[in-house]
Amino acid sequence: MSLRNERIRKELMRDISEILRKEVRGLEGVVSIVDVEVSHDNSFAKVYYSVLGSPEQIEKDREIIEKNTGKVRFEVGKRIRLRVTPEIKLVYSDGIEQGSKVLELIEKISKGEIK
Repeated sequence: MSLRNERIRKELMRDISEILRKEVRGLEGVVSIVDVEVSHDNSFAKVYYSVLGSPEQIEKDREIIEKNTGKVRFEVGKRIRLRVTPEIKLVYSDGIEQGSKVLELIEKISKGEIK
């Protein structure tokens, strides 16, 4: 990955996180941008996000985020300086949820609750 692609990747992570927090209404869980993959020509970005919350909150937030993909792309276009705003695909990832379960298990093992 070129230095320029890496800079754009980081900028997209920061901007999309902020857009979801400030511009998209109705989100109940904690939404985090986990990673962004940018194509070599910056025309496409695959954005991996995670939601921390109850299963109902996660499902509702996934629907809201999918419905607002166009709005997210429009807002990115206003913030980022590129000739062409990348096509954005938002992909749900349960990585944070799995990580918190692992930490919970480690804590139980250290307390002797699980042998």
